[in-house]
Amino acid sequence: MFFIIINAIVLGLETVPVINNQLSTSLHIIDSVLLYIFTIELSARFIVYRQRFFHDPWRCFDFIVVAISWIPSSGGLSVLRALRALRILRLVSVVPSLRRVVGGLISALPGMGSITVLMFLVFYVFSVMATNLFGQVFPEWFGDLGASAYTLFQIMTLESWSMGIVRPVMTEFPYAWAFFLPFILCTTFTVLNLFIGVIVAAMQAADDTQPDAGAGTSDQIKLTNEKLNALLSELHALRREVSELKKG
Repeated sequence: MFFIIINAIVLGLETVPVINNQLSTSLHIIDSVLLYIFTIELSARFIVYRQRFFHDPWRCFDFIVVAISWIPSSGGLSVLRALRALRILRLVSVVPSLRRVVGGLISALPGMGSITVLMFLVFYVFSVMATNLFGQVFPEWFGDLGASAYTLFQIMTLESWSMGIVRPVMTEFPYAWAFFLPFILCTTFTVLNLFIGVIVAAMQAADDTQPDAGAGTSDQIKLTNEKLNALLSELHALRREVSELKKG
């Protein structure tokens, strides 16, 4: 974790022109040393796990990230060198709490896929309607299906949607609000909140599957008390039987 954080700082400093001009050689040396450290670490893991190395998706993720870092800085693949920043994401595979968060997000993907299909259908319907309604007067925003979809996406994010798009459209079409307001209600306040709901439910399910140490201790104490009460009841019953035998 220490080396990953140092690597993140070095990659950030390389993007600052003043620092990079003064410490370019030093930063390059540190980056190379860190890359060798990560490679030795992966090699040690491969020696230990052998065929089982690729059975763990987190080890596969580490392998891909480090392998990308070895791509030469010249040639047609030099653009992939920018992906060295992915090494920072190795913190996810190191910190257990981050792994649980990512696991929850991955488990939410099926539900998010269904919501994505629903949003696609909503966008398609509204894009066709917007192109037919406003395309001739505002071709830059609604001239074709793609332009309408992009404009509606901007409206969904609520970025300059009123003064930038809707009010200019309303100068030509006074009742255009009757189209845009239902669209915002359907997408921004409904479909997007469905994404949040699915993610929260998946995260909650992931937390529920984690063992709770406190709850386990409490259950053990409760079980011990139940056994103790049962033994005391049996002891009292034996005493009564012994007393009856003595009287007899």
